[in-house]
Amino acid sequence: MKKRVIIVHRWSGSPTSDWYPWLKSKLEKRGFEVVVPVMGDTEEPTISEWVDNLPKVVGEPNEWTLFVCHSIGTQTVWRYLEGIGERKVGGVVAVAPWFHLEHLEDEDVERIVRPWLETPIDFAEVRRAAEKVVAFFSDNDPYGVSQDTDGVVLKEKLGAELVLIPEAGHFTEDDGYTEFPEVLDVVLQLARD
Repeated sequence: MKKRVIIVHRWSGSPTSDWYPWLKSKLEKRGFEVVVPVMGDTEEPTISEWVDNLPKVVGEPNEWTLFVCHSIGTQTVWRYLEGIGERKVGGVVAVAPWFHLEHLEDEDVERIVRPWLETPIDFAEVRRAAEKVVAFFSDNDPYGVSQDTDGVVLKEKLGAELVLIPEAGHFTEDDGYTEFPEVLDVVLQLARD
């Protein structure tokens, strides 16, 4: 069966931003089926719109399905996985995953992000669905996403492996991220396991 990778973009992102096209191309050359969907309103993302979009994209999840998710995309994937019942996926690679944020631009941004921060996630269900989780953090994320805070949650709740990359910001093209070989390596490792 062909391994599939679903790449879930960040807030204000798109399938053609950051390192997503590069990763898609590299994986497709290795025989993966790769989907990078537009997740919905990228300027005002809502839990219902983004999470409800994933089942349409994924179809029937199974152990051949891997997720690569970035920032709010990780919030989306956790919330999707908690609702897939007894099914399991091959793993999750989370880039700049957050459970708190700092330095938000204005009240509109705070209004948009509040439900994402305040609506609980059933981590037991997420862990049952995805036994392998690898999370990438930077030590200078402008939104305060940190291995010391968000990473601790992922390690404790999901048994995640944490990877720290110095001075990577929020892993966007503005931070110089149009390629991401470390994520490619982890996806290939998860696909072999």
